[in-house]
Amino acid sequence: MRPFVRILSTLLGLAFAAAGALLALEVGWHWWRPGSAPLLVPWPRWQAGLASLGWDAYAVRVGAGVVAAAGLVLIGCALAAGNRAVRLTDPAEDVGVSTSPRSLARLVGLTVRAQDNVAGASVTASARRIRVRAKSTLESEGELRPRLLATVSALLDEVPLVRRPKVSVVVDSPKDRR
Repeated sequence: MRPFVRILSTLLGLAFAAAGALLALEVGWHWWRPGSAPLLVPWPRWQAGLASLGWDAYAVRVGAGVVAAAGLVLIGCALAAGNRAVRLTDPAEDVGVSTSPRSLARLVGLTVRAQDNVAGASVTASARRIRVRAKSTLESEGELRPRLLATVSALLDEVPLVRRPKVSVVVDSPKDRR
């Protein structure tokens, strides 16, 4: 959800910047030629149309509903993006400690890659789950997987996590493809 919020905020920022540039262009045009027609946007026609609307008009109510719905969608997206920090046990009262999922994945990845017969590994981590995908050319999945699970479990015993995540290990090995 975070990439969606980042893209959405970028697009909204660009839209506001474009609207501000258009407004500045229109104001400059009006100052330079006060008696001429607007440059790009038909402001006088829009002003006349809006002046004829009352607060109880159907178009005003629909517009207000659309703006309210868009605001609720944006609030929902922001709440869903939330904080993804992995909580660690607090060392003292009034002290909160957390780490990022990326840091936890890096720690697990370094440990897994340091094992014998592991050619490479990719790790994704969150507060609830750690996924390890290791590559080995010398050992099969049945041989390497239990050792990697034990290694990651031992590492997680040393890290003071508030909640222990589930660990899944998959080993890609040419020996398994024969």
